[in-house]
Amino acid sequence: MGQKVHPFGFRVGVTEAHKSRWYAPKALYGELLVEDQKIRRFCDHRFNRKAPYAAVSDIHIERTREELKIIVKTARPGLVIGPKGAEIDALTAELQRLTGRNVSINCIEVHNADLDAKLVGESIAEQLQKRAGFRRVMKMKAEAAMAAGAKGCKIQLSGRLGGHEMSRTEDVRLGAIPLATLQANIDYALTESLTTYGIIGVKVWVFHGLYSEVAEGEIESKAAGARPRARGRH
Repeated sequence: MGQKVHPFGFRVGVTEAHKSRWYAPKALYGELLVEDQKIRRFCDHRFNRKAPYAAVSDIHIERTREELKIIVKTARPGLVIGPKGAEIDALTAELQRLTGRNVSINCIEVHNADLDAKLVGESIAEQLQKRAGFRRVMKMKAEAAMAAGAKGCKIQLSGRLGGHEMSRTEDVRLGAIPLATLQANIDYALTESLTTYGIIGVKVWVFHGLYSEVAEGEIESKAAGARPRARGRH
C-alpha cells in the first residue's frame, strides 16, 4: 500500500503557516475548532456552490479575545465585496449571527487562478459536470498552470470517468513535483465533481518553486507565522 502524506499537513509548522491562528484553553478548544469548520463550510457553500461563483480558494481565521478575523483569498474580490461593500456587510452580519462574535472580514486577491490548486480543481469539477471530455480538460488545465509559471503540475481524477461502469484513476503530470522535499512550495487541493453518474474526485498538485524564492508578504496578515518561510540550513 502507498503511504501518502497530505502535502500541506506535511509542511505545517516547518515552512507553511497554520490556516487557523489562535490559542484557546483546553475547555474551549474543541468548540472553536468546530466553529472554524462551520465558518469554512458556510463560506464555501455561499461563494463556491452558488452562482455567481466568487472563486474562493482559501479561508484563514485569526482570533483575539474581542474579534474574529476572517481572511478570504479569492480570484474575484468584486463578487465577495459586492456593490459598495453590500455583500461583505451581509456576510459579516450572517457570520456574527452564526458565531455570536464580533467578526471582521478581509479580502486578498488571488492574481492568477491557473496557479491556485483549489481554483484549478473547482474549474475541472465544473467542466466535468457539463460533460466535457476528462482527458482534454486535465491536459488543458495542466498546460495552463505551466504557462502561468508553475514549475510542475499534476492532476488526478478518480471515479466513473466518462460514465463507465467501472471506476478508475487517470492522471496527467507536467514538470517536477518533489513531494518529499520540505522546502518545495507545493499547493494541493482535493475537490469533488457531482456528476449525474456519481462523484468524481479531482486532486491537483501545483509546484511553485522553493520557499526561498517566495515573495515576502504573499499573505498579507501580520499574525505570527502567517507567511510561508524558508528554513535556513543548520
